[in-house]
Amino acid sequence: QVQLVESGGGLVQAGGSLRLSCAASGRTFSSYAMGWFRQAPGKERELVAGINWGAHNTYYRDSVKGRFTISRDNAKNTVYLQMNSLKPEDTAVYYCAATPGTLSIPSRMDEYDYWGQGTQVTVSS
Repeated sequence: QVQLVESGGGLVQAGGSLRLSCAASGRTFSSYAMGWFRQAPGKERELVAGINWGAHNTYYRDSVKGRFTISRDNAKNTVYLQMNSLKPEDTAVYYCAATPGTLSIPSRMDEYDYWGQGTQVTVSS
């Protein structure tokens, strides 16, 4: 069993930055692929960024490439999402998710076994 707790959300002006953290319980964190999803009101939840168990591979959706960076610290059981140059359209609830490790990064929600409770990110114009 893995429990995930996100933090770091908040209100920021357009062009600003936030760093989200997702702390995981469990001794097998290093073997899990991790993803950051987001869900805006009235929209489907979408994968924003992902990182495989060894951080060999990362994924970013096109709209955040060059602005967001996903990273992980397996010693701290934590995955991060550094978000720079934020835009109003980045406003959403951000969730971290975990799945037993593969070399690839799953893209569908149903491929992830564990979810955090979410953290709100609001970007004002």
